[in-house]
Amino acid sequence: MAKAIKELLIHWLAKGEFVSGQLLGEQLGVSRTAVSKHVNSLAEMGLDVFRVTGKGYKLAEPLSLLNKNIIAPFIANEAGQTVVEVHNIIDSTNNYLLRRLPNQIQNGQVCLAEYQSAGRGRRGRQWISPFGSHIYMSMYWYLEQGLSAAMGLSTVAALAVSDALKSLYNVEVQLKWPNDIYLKGVKLAGILIDLEGQALEPCHCVIGIGINLHMPEKSAKQVDQPWTDLQENTTVNIDRNQLAAELINCLTRRLQLHQINGLQEMVTEWQQQDYFYNKNVKLITGEKETVGICKGINEQGALLLEINGSNKVVYGGEVSLRGMS
Repeated sequence: MAKAIKELLIHWLAKGEFVSGQLLGEQLGVSRTAVSKHVNSLAEMGLDVFRVTGKGYKLAEPLSLLNKNIIAPFIANEAGQTVVEVHNIIDSTNNYLLRRLPNQIQNGQVCLAEYQSAGRGRRGRQWISPFGSHIYMSMYWYLEQGLSAAMGLSTVAALAVSDALKSLYNVEVQLKWPNDIYLKGVKLAGILIDLEGQALEPCHCVIGIGINLHMPEKSAKQVDQPWTDLQENTTVNIDRNQLAAELINCLTRRLQLHQINGLQEMVTEWQQQDYFYNKNVKLITGEKETVGICKGINEQGALLLEINGSNKVVYGGEVSLRGMS
């Protein structure tokens, strides 16, 4: 019930006009006090709502909400059968698709959300997900090659994000192994891959992408690492529906190429955008630190770390790659 009330409040407030608290209470069948509590919860989700006595509640700026009917015309032919779902409030777009496995989901199916109450990053970190400010998107992909090929999916997804941002905004990003997208040396976006399956059999993959677009000041204080957002780095007014469609197009295209040829054709592209390529780095695994020179990735998507003149191959897992300060 609380979620339904919040979604109705969002729908009414999205136009950026004043809405009477009394009218909201009558429409929702709740008291004005209850309305006030629900409005306060919207503020906690990152929405900037203010109240003026005698006028009611209003958003500081109108909201342009994600809409699957607006997204659909932008989707290219190769991704034309994509099922797209848009949710205002969800725990996590990755979790939502994982719950639908294996029989309630189609290959290439996409979940988008305006707000995640339990957004996840790698290594169990929280992904700060203010309402209507960013892109939170997950795509399901059936990986016929099995778990052995799954490691390359972070590479595929990172290049797809790069493709979309270059295409729409002429923004050149850098890629950081294993799953980050950087812009001007700080984090712009991240990728989370969830897998289900057996080692030698085809597996189910959910590829999550989060991109900072226009970070609210209140939410920025919760982020525990250097970051940037896209709107700070482009003069183009970002249309989130168009960007969502372009991400779907680019990710589908990259995944289809990966299905045919693996990472063979993408390794060079990665190296050209690798933020740490040929730089001194340290690899952190638990409490252990290994120092070396980043030499990009191999055709399985593993990190190549040069130590004393020879390359060590580092596969994914609970690892972190950092520059030498």
